[in-house]
Amino acid sequence: MARTGGNKAFAVGYRLYMAAFFIFLVAPLIAAGIFAFNDSVFPSLPWKGFTLDWFFGTSEPKLGMFHDRRLLQGLYNSFIIAVSVALLSVFVGTCNAFLFVRSSLPAKNFFYIIMVLPLVIPGVILGISILVLASTVANTLDDSYGIDLGFLRPGIVLVVLGQFSFIATITSLVITARLRKFDATMEEAAYNLGASRVRVLWSITLPFLRPAMIAAGIVAFLVSFENFNTTLFLVGSESPLTITMFDRMAKGGSTPVLNAVSFFLMLGSGLLAIISILVQRDKTAR
Repeated sequence: MARTGGNKAFAVGYRLYMAAFFIFLVAPLIAAGIFAFNDSVFPSLPWKGFTLDWFFGTSEPKLGMFHDRRLLQGLYNSFIIAVSVALLSVFVGTCNAFLFVRSSLPAKNFFYIIMVLPLVIPGVILGISILVLASTVANTLDDSYGIDLGFLRPGIVLVVLGQFSFIATITSLVITARLRKFDATMEEAAYNLGASRVRVLWSITLPFLRPAMIAAGIVAFLVSFENFNTTLFLVGSESPLTITMFDRMAKGGSTPVLNAVSFFLMLGSGLLAIISILVQRDKTAR
């Protein structure tokens, strides 16, 4: 009897813990979403009515995000950066997967550990290190040889390179895990039937890796889009959305239009996350 009471107490405590945990995670997102529709110039209570002005308003003080040129430019810059980082990271991640799974490279495990290191380095340190290295190389070449490498100066290209330095690790891990599950006898059968190496790669191996490549690309896009710490040190005059929002908040405090942007990003991120889960589902399991 005591044991039954203990089990019930544990079950109740576990449910309360899970409820508190998810409330802690979701409550800030819900609050941001709600205040994006509050008809008030301040993102706080009391509730003054429902409005879409923070999305579609055309004039101050309720200029909506879709008419705010600076926010739209930041959104565009973030999209260009995230797409570039995702494509580059998936390509390199796929190459790394074959390197770590298929090759007989000496000290392969050592290089695998080196590849993982950027994930444990704080973004601030990574951003400062990349900025110092890029600036030193650019200044040395410019002073000594008159060669001006503009892409090593703070700007979109340097942001892409900086984010790629650690996001490529994520895509490499995801695609490598998928490649380890591949049945090599499928390739051997294709070779026995006379298929070339390129044909086997294109028609058998890469289709098997496609779900992991798509999922890794989505993850890379999301991580790049929301990155702040590393980007802050590498950005130039063309600021991505995270830096634009930070600058807006630093100068004028939190405003409902920032809540509107946050709500828009939550919807987009959630949709991409669902797509990432769906493409990784095993067709045989379905």
